Amino acid sequence: MPIFAYHLQSKLSAIMKRNATAVWNGSGKEGKGNLTTQSTVLNKTQYSFSSRFEDGVGTNPEELMAAAHAGCFTMKLSFVLGAAGFTADEIETKCVITLDPAAGAITKSELSVTAKVPGITSEQFQEAAADAKANCPVSKAYAGSMEITMDATLA
Repeated sequence: MPIFAYHLQSKLSAIMKRNATAVWNGSGKEGKGNLTTQSTVLNKTQYSFSSRFEDGVGTNPEELMAAAHAGCFTMKLSFVLGAAGFTADEIETKCVITLDPAAGAITKSELSVTAKVPGITSEQFQEAAADAKANCPVSKAYAGSMEITMDATLA
């Protein structure tokens, strides 16, 4: 059993659920909204047409999707490395989510990871990163609905 799955099974006795709430006031373009997460890390955080399609202040769904993918992938990579006997000094992942207005869809998630992992070869690191890309829960959720790419660099 993969270490990530074992860790989840050993720590959880039930299916995990998390939630967030969106509130919107007004029209699509002139209105505005806020987002609150269960943990309240986001607490009435502003989002709007401007923050989504222009450079307005606030967050947007694509930015939150990018954060989810970067965070999940990075944690999964840490587990994969640990299962192979390595501990990263640092893993930094950037994720870019592409919203294609012509398609009316989110079409791509691009992961770019750089890691400092003592004692690992480039080949071992590439294998671990590919495993994390294929098997992190967010990648699995996005698979089939968008292209997922990855650029992995060992520092």
